Amino acid sequence: MSTLPELDSLVVARLGEARFDSPLQGRAERFVAERARVLLPSDLEQWNGGEPPTFEPAGPRRRIFFDPNQLACGVVTCGGLCPGLNDVIRALVLTLHHRYGVGKILGYRYGYSGLGDAPVRPAMVLDRDTVGQVHLQGGTLLGSSRGPQNVEDMVDTLERDGVGILFTIGGDGTLRGALALHQEIVRRGLEIAVIGVPKTIDNDLPWTERSFGFTSAVEEASRVIAGAHVEARGAWNGVGLVKLMGRHSGFIAEHATLATSDVNFCMIPEVPFSLAGEGGFLQVLGQRLADRHHAVVVVAEGAGQDLLPTSGARDPSGNRRFGDIGTYLKAEIQNYCARRGLPVTVKYIDPSYTIRSLPANALDSELCLMLGQYAVHAGMAGRTAMSVGYWNQRFTHVPLHLACQGRRRVDPQTNTWQRVLGVTGQPASMVGR
Repeated sequence: MSTLPELDSLVVARLGEARFDSPLQGRAERFVAERARVLLPSDLEQWNGGEPPTFEPAGPRRRIFFDPNQLACGVVTCGGLCPGLNDVIRALVLTLHHRYGVGKILGYRYGYSGLGDAPVRPAMVLDRDTVGQVHLQGGTLLGSSRGPQNVEDMVDTLERDGVGILFTIGGDGTLRGALALHQEIVRRGLEIAVIGVPKTIDNDLPWTERSFGFTSAVEEASRVIAGAHVEARGAWNGVGLVKLMGRHSGFIAEHATLATSDVNFCMIPEVPFSLAGEGGFLQVLGQRLADRHHAVVVVAEGAGQDLLPTSGARDPSGNRRFGDIGTYLKAEIQNYCARRGLPVTVKYIDPSYTIRSLPANALDSELCLMLGQYAVHAGMAGRTAMSVGYWNQRFTHVPLHLACQGRRRVDPQTNTWQRVLGVTGQPASMVGR
């Protein structure tokens, strides 16, 4: 992030004084000291002096707020599917059960609607048997949904079920919902902790360097790109066109391009381009076909939206519905080549839903385990209105209001994007003259 937050905004809310000794004492556990901190700036250029901004580090505390024998917890998954959701659910349940001895864990079905006054399915009991093999499956055991619910109804449900900690697994919309729940809980004077586990396959949440599902998406996208490359080389003037996830941030497209080194054009939301004109995408693509007679094009779903008509439609979460840049580019490439009498074969691949529904790969599974464990440690210690983050190679506590502010985006000036330009050979700018 370019601007460091104010010191006061980094303070994590607490339900009150930690009242109980942790059951982890005596198990060779390494506890986090209450005064330990994680620096936000990683170099001196980001810091103007004075007291440096810091995050509270994640991890178990010697003293905890809740009595595990009297505690009930809730878990909810919201938003789009993502590799690793089941891994996080499993990590939460097993950590609560085995490490802290919590006996009652409820899974609310189909997102925040499961906490509403008329859920389509009742909450399910989560235990060792329920989650035993769930990490081997894609999707989410609990189901998911988008869209807001009545906050008062949701807190009524938490009160009725005696929930002391609610774990919300989701992206920026989910975390905004978690913050609204916390505010209603505070208004009522309740002792309920709300802990977020950040989920976004696009890896674009602020103050979190890596979110789960991202490496699985890059790995599978790389396989898809390899297939598109084979298809492109199998035809005279063949074009393999792959559309990947990335509404506002092109991290998946960027890193999948670097992982394969077979991509000739990588288009992301952060770098504008045009189709027509000297130096525009179509002219540069035409030159590539003239020289090599095949090309691989990777485009993030949010790229080139200024070229498409806007409908103003929004999804249940309030996000603007984007036009399909993939089918648009396919048609424009075909039309451009037809006008010039060039034979072309365009193979268009959109693997988005396939990628989203996969089980997590090994790196994501490990990350999910740690996120779940750290979320439990935070909740048991009485932290609330926070999300687990990963910053400067440390797991941290990020206040929800910070986790909901803005999004991380690819910086075209960084070395990473310059490596993309180097491996693809595409111009730094494809805005036609």
